[in-house]
This record gives sequence, structure tokens and C-alpha cells, in this order.
Amino acid sequence: MLQLLPKSDILTPNTANPQETVDFIASYIEKYHCKTMSVDISYMNILDACYVTTMCSTKHFIKYPEGKINWIVSSETVDDFTKSLNLGNSIFSS
Repeated sequence: MLQLLPKSDILTPNTANPQETVDFIASYIEKYHCKTMSVDISYMNILDACYVTTMCSTKHFIKYPEGKINWIVSSETVDDFTKSLNLGNSIFSS
């Protein structure tokens, strides 16, 4: 099966609305084989980034329990905030 891949290795949602961002990333996870992926949400504020990473990491884990998502965020605070949730498939970088 042929699969169209994005031009870049980093997925960057085209909206700042957190729910639209979750929907965009979730549909990408459904459509494409992305066991390992990178997502840039560095333009989002800390609370929105925490929401998006939590929701999308959960969705990704359901499909790829051994997969990883590299989240590019604006602050290490996002990692600190979500650490207690034990999102084992999430790697944060700023």
C-alpha cells in the first residue's frame, strides 16, 4: 500500500485552537503509519500544550503501544506538568 507522507519529518498543526489541534493530530495518527513521530506545538501556551500532548499521546499509545512521539514544546514545564500522568510514549524537547 502506498502512503503519502508529509514533506517534513515534523508534523506541525495549522491551528492554535487546542481541540482542532487534537483532531488534526488524531486523524493523522489514524490515516498514517507513524509509530515514531515528531510534532511541533511550540507556538501553544503551556495549558493548551499539556491538553494536546495528553490527548494525542493517549490516542497514539492505543494504536502503537511501543511507539514514541517527540513533542517540540515552548517550555520544559509541559513535561513537568504531564510527568505524573506517566505518558511513556512522550518525549519532550524545547
